[in-house]
This record gives sequence, structure tokens and C-alpha cells, in this order.
Amino acid sequence: MKAKNKIKETKTKDIKPKSGKDKFVWLLVIILLSAAIVADFYYKEIAWPLRLAGWIVFACVLIILVFQTKQGKSFWKFAKEARIELRKVVWPDRPTTVRTTALVIGLVVLTALIMWGIDSILLFIIGWLTGQRG
Repeated sequence: MKAKNKIKETKTKDIKPKSGKDKFVWLLVIILLSAAIVADFYYKEIAWPLRLAGWIVFACVLIILVFQTKQGKSFWKFAKEARIELRKVVWPDRPTTVRTTALVIGLVVLTALIMWGIDSILLFIIGWLTGQRG
């Protein structure tokens, strides 16, 4: 009997136009961001720590607004799935990491020395051919 290769069919999502709510939220985000930039320029005489605190609060509000859209929810779902996959990664132990790092550093130094040697030889040859090296 032949084993059949099963190919998973990828689910294609229908591309739907943005809903009216999403369009409104994105427009609101753009307008608020523009207003914040203008306000930051207009109130530049206020101490920068206060303006920074305002930007942090404002950024949190914008992030909350963006996560209300379809694209924001999709991004949040992607981020959660990526975190789950990251937990499945098997990280190397310390001795393996140290050995691998030492090997990479050694190879980089070796390659640099080889390139320096080739450069020095070519520099000598070009100097000799042009008569600048006696």
C-alpha cells in the first residue's frame, strides 16, 4: 500500500473591506495623533518630563483604540500565538552557548587575520609594480 501524502489545505480568509467602525477608529487615531504632535509643538515650553508623561498616557489610549479594530485584534492574536511558540523553543545551556560564542569569535579573528594578510600582500605587490616600494 502506498502512503498518501496528506496536504493540508490552507484556509484562505475572504478579504473583506474594513467595517465602518474600523474606518472611524483609524480616522480617530490619525486625528488624535496629529493633534498630539501639534500640541507638543505648541506647548514646547512645558517641562519635558510632563510632556513625556502625557505622551505615555496618550500612547496607551491610542493602543487601546487600535486594539478595538479588526487589525488590532488580529495582531493581538498573532502576538499570543507567537508567545506560545516561543515557549516551545529549546534554549541551549550555558556551556554550549559559551563554546559556540568562543568558536564564532575565533573564526572572526581568524578570518580578519587572513584578510589582513591578503591585503598586505596585495599592497606590497601593487607598491612594487608601481615603483613606490623601492
